Amino acid sequence: MEALKVSELNTQIKAILEQTFLDVCVQGEISSVKVHTSGHIYLSIKDEHSSIKCVMFKGNARGLKITLEVGQNVVIFGSVSVYTQKGEYQILCKSITLAGVGELALAFENLKNKLQAKGYFESFHKKPMPKFPKRIALLTSATGAAKEDMLKIAQKRWENVHITLFDTLVQGENAKECIVANLALADSFFGTKDGFDVIVLGRGGGSMEDMWAFNEECVAEAIYRAKTPIVSAVGHEVDVFISDFVADLRAPTPSAAMEMLLPDKFEFLRIIDEMMSAYSSVFQRYITQKQNLIVQLKEYFGLYNFHSQYANKTEQIEVLGQRFTESLKATLEKKQGEIEKLKTLIDMACEKKLTQAQMESERIFESLSANNPHSLCKNGYAQISKGQKVCTLQDIAVDEVFELGDLDLHIFAKRVK
Repeated sequence: MEALKVSELNTQIKAILEQTFLDVCVQGEISSVKVHTSGHIYLSIKDEHSSIKCVMFKGNARGLKITLEVGQNVVIFGSVSVYTQKGEYQILCKSITLAGVGELALAFENLKNKLQAKGYFESFHKKPMPKFPKRIALLTSATGAAKEDMLKIAQKRWENVHITLFDTLVQGENAKECIVANLALADSFFGTKDGFDVIVLGRGGGSMEDMWAFNEECVAEAIYRAKTPIVSAVGHEVDVFISDFVADLRAPTPSAAMEMLLPDKFEFLRIIDEMMSAYSSVFQRYITQKQNLIVQLKEYFGLYNFHSQYANKTEQIEVLGQRFTESLKATLEKKQGEIEKLKTLIDMACEKKLTQAQMESERIFESLSANNPHSLCKNGYAQISKGQKVCTLQDIAVDEVFELGDLDLHIFAKRVK
């Protein structure tokens, strides 16, 4: 047998192995892992009896949804490759998933927990939706059925709104970059006259892989950083995406987003009709009340206006004046009668008093006349005086000189025993 060179043997082994194991699916526990600066990932997996080296090149590593760690039980899909220089073989990994758990589901949970820990889902971060949006930025595929559904609902519910379509990739390798770019573009108008009241990020249903762009961290970051309120309207009602948690409002479907954002014009027309009817009824009652009040005021005015009051008061004054005149006349007549009576009584009293005074005067006169010295003297009586004072004989002492006098003669005398 002819001897082979080492390189020849390795080349033959390489040809046999790589042709035989074009597609392999291997399950094992990661025993070592290293992410190179180039982007390639080098790892080893093992079971109870042996181990094998694996490599995932940068192109495939970009699509990896999980972070590889030592101890993880993974399923690797790829092909066997032989490194002839060292005579080693390894698995060229096309995809790596956790054994027993879907790769996408795990990536979803990991990102959800990460963003939740950062507070991206907190309610105080949520911006309120406008009650009557006038400008809506619609981020979806220009050729998708979701766009037509949303525009149809918007036209039906509320025509007074302007919708600007930002044609956006919603699936595929470049979808996340397109979504982030269009979110930034639509939000850049915030605060200007061309600013949007709300941004709707939507697409119809599909597989988890097709919809994965809405579970990307960069998309979540763009939604969280936006100043404009954002509605996540992705997939069907049962579908849940990271964008739903971060957005200010989650709509179960794209059509539902328009129903939630835009008021129903028919409902508002009904409300307006009811309001107009109620207003008309209230206004009619108000007018009727005011009309009745005007009628009452006219009646009051007729009774209490200046001319009526003046006529009434003039009449009252005349009546009162007449009554006063009559009362005064009656009073004067009554007092005149009383005066006449008093005059008669006074005259009678005066006459009585004068008679009594005259009689008393006559009595006093008679008494005085009886005691008048002149009268006494005329009747032979003399007046006794001493020291020019009239006295009696009792006032004269024995041998005392006194004076006797009448109307014609005065003499001195002396008292003797």
